[in-house]
Amino acid sequence: MKNVLFITYFWPPSGKASLHWPLFVIKHLPKFGWQPFVLTADGDSFSHKDESLLQEIDKALVVVKTAANEPFNLYRKFLGKKSDSPLIASETISMENTDWKHRLAIWIRMNLFVPDARIGWNFSAVDGARTILKGHKIDAVISIGPPHSSHLIGTTISREYHIPHIPVLIDPWVDIVYYKNFKRNPVTLAIDRYFEKRTFRHARQIIFVTKSSQDEYKIKYPWIQTKSSLLYWGYNEESFLNKKRMRTSDEEIILHAGNIFDYQNPSGLWNNIKQAIDSGRKFRLRFIGTVSPEIKSSISAHGLLPFTDYKGFLPYPDVIQEMMNADFLLVCATEKRHVPGKLFEYLRTGNRIIAFGDDNEEVRGILQEANAGELFPYHYSRTDIFKQLETIHPNTNAAHRFSRELIAERLALLLLNLTSS
Repeated sequence: MKNVLFITYFWPPSGKASLHWPLFVIKHLPKFGWQPFVLTADGDSFSHKDESLLQEIDKALVVVKTAANEPFNLYRKFLGKKSDSPLIASETISMENTDWKHRLAIWIRMNLFVPDARIGWNFSAVDGARTILKGHKIDAVISIGPPHSSHLIGTTISREYHIPHIPVLIDPWVDIVYYKNFKRNPVTLAIDRYFEKRTFRHARQIIFVTKSSQDEYKIKYPWIQTKSSLLYWGYNEESFLNKKRMRTSDEEIILHAGNIFDYQNPSGLWNNIKQAIDSGRKFRLRFIGTVSPEIKSSISAHGLLPFTDYKGFLPYPDVIQEMMNADFLLVCATEKRHVPGKLFEYLRTGNRIIAFGDDNEEVRGILQEANAGELFPYHYSRTDIFKQLETIHPNTNAAHRFSRELIAERLALLLLNLTSS
């Protein structure tokens, strides 16, 4: 049995969706000859807590937590919020809020924290990693980003102990869609580009969770051609065991799970829903997670407020059940390099998917392969969305190749090849 160190900022009981890939891959890795160790932050004050995820962790797993040194308590104080008040991701970068303090906070976050606002964790995390390596022989180190500051920790440890470093990019780094519509200082941008390039240069292998992102980075850095791999985000088959569709009304449910931001507003869909309701169809629009101010305003402007539920954060098992109960599942694939993680869980439900995204051929291909739904551009204005979906009959078997158990098996083989050479 070989050992691998995972560096992941988010870890249960954090409810952050981006921890699902490392959490469930780690759960399956020992079956394939690799014993994981985990380095994580001691607290994530930004995200909601999901205690249900603690049940997925092997009690024998070594988890070392070090000080997060987050800036968000200062952020709350600056905005006049209470220290325990929740922060809503889609609101913190919304430009609907014109308050000068909010705008200044966005500027500070975009320009003074490089690569990101979690960089404070690095001050304690490197020593935490050293503690693990003093007591255990580690054969490889994997860092998960975002936050991409985690990759800087992985690079430092890799250089110091001469072990392979494998950064996993759940989202792009320097030009992540998160920065859409924001201007970053040229100096900040130059430093961030330096960190990205240095990390990639040193890495023994780089893992991408979308092919489109992998292909674009190969153009940006041609020298990663021979050291990049694709392992999709995937889904957990065990999360769907004993989950059955439950109906409590005759309304058709259109569900969006996760965060939805200002720049992901499918206003044409709201128009389709309103016209269908006016024609006598019973629809219920439901959101789980955070919803940005602009999205809420647009829904209200279309007269859909009486037909909309904002359910907020729910534990992961409840989210899966809500997905199973829905008739239509909404996903916003904002840019061509991004395949939203929820898409794979959506595929597994067997429910029809309404996707919005401009030029996202990867999402379109996945939907077509499973006959699971249609992808529409954000500017779509025709009123035939539901008519187009009438001929859709999803094939749930097409989702199985994205099982995280299979992904863990592929990762184990990749690690073996790296450490045997």
